[in-house]
Amino acid sequence: MKPRPPTDPNRLDAPARIKGRGAASNPEGRFEGVAKTREDDGWHRDDEPAPRPDTVVTAERARSIISRNDSPDIHFEQSINPYRGCEHGCVYCYARPSHAYLNLSAGIDFETKLFAKTNAAELLRVELAKRGYACSPINLGANTDPYQPIERRYRITRSVLEVLAECNHPCTIITKNALVERDLDLLVPMAKARLVHAFVSVTSLDNRLSSTLEPRASAPHRRLEAVAALNAAGVPCGVMVAPIIPMVTDRWIEQILGRAAVAGARHAGYTILRLPHELKDLFKDWLALNVPERAEHVMSLIRQMRGGKDNDARFGSRMRGEGEFAELVRQRFRLACRRHGINAQRELGLDTSRFAPPRAASPQGELF
Repeated sequence: MKPRPPTDPNRLDAPARIKGRGAASNPEGRFEGVAKTREDDGWHRDDEPAPRPDTVVTAERARSIISRNDSPDIHFEQSINPYRGCEHGCVYCYARPSHAYLNLSAGIDFETKLFAKTNAAELLRVELAKRGYACSPINLGANTDPYQPIERRYRITRSVLEVLAECNHPCTIITKNALVERDLDLLVPMAKARLVHAFVSVTSLDNRLSSTLEPRASAPHRRLEAVAALNAAGVPCGVMVAPIIPMVTDRWIEQILGRAAVAGARHAGYTILRLPHELKDLFKDWLALNVPERAEHVMSLIRQMRGGKDNDARFGSRMRGEGEFAELVRQRFRLACRRHGINAQRELGLDTSRFAPPRAASPQGELF
């Protein structure tokens, strides 16, 4: 990837706040062969606000739907991502660089040019019916959020859950959208059979901060209400304090865990901010626009946790970091969990023994 030139506020394509979006620019992806710049044709006015790009969703027919994982840092072997790109627009999202494989930007493109895998449930039936399939919990939300706003229209996550429920297949869910409450009619019976455990990601308790960090996700208080609603209905739901951003969101660790415990959460996890590929420049733009007085300090602490670099992709340290600040976060998280009775039981207790492969569709068979 070519090094990015320093931000010049006089450039027409300089980063600028866009209401309702997390990224402040749309830099070329690392695989693009053409670079684009904006030129002043004499019509530009300094007082004009940055344009608000619309969300465009492309329906696509995926070729496969279950992704396999062998990373020692992740506690699941299989995952499903119903969508590519995510309208939540979380500026810190480690999945942003994956849009480069579509020849799209990790910036505004990632949160506005979305792809819906409309045949997800169909493909899932095929994969679960394979003779050699070995059942292990499938995670929904490993890369992009399964309950992002376009799920209201496309309902792909729900269709996947319907197949999993039909086959008694266990799953975990990670989301930062209260839309998960919509599917309680599916999740409650699954929970009674020990087939589902949900996690809601909460980064801070500051609505104003959240509106710039993750502009189209549910507000923090709504996420905690979703945690309470799921637990009250009998669906075990924990929290992910993720990602923790030094000097931006770390102050909220203990309060989030305390509020989550009141909401019935008995499991929690955390990660430290990761900045792979193009994401590091997008995040630096966010710092410069939103917390300029702390920008250098934040990046300094990140580098201290990443071996002196902006990012460290090594297994074993990429999720939790290393060094004094990372150790302080680990201790704070552990002590807060102990204080509130969280993570007393490590295992989620999902049951794989009930799995029954889906039956092949057969009009004749339906007669019997």
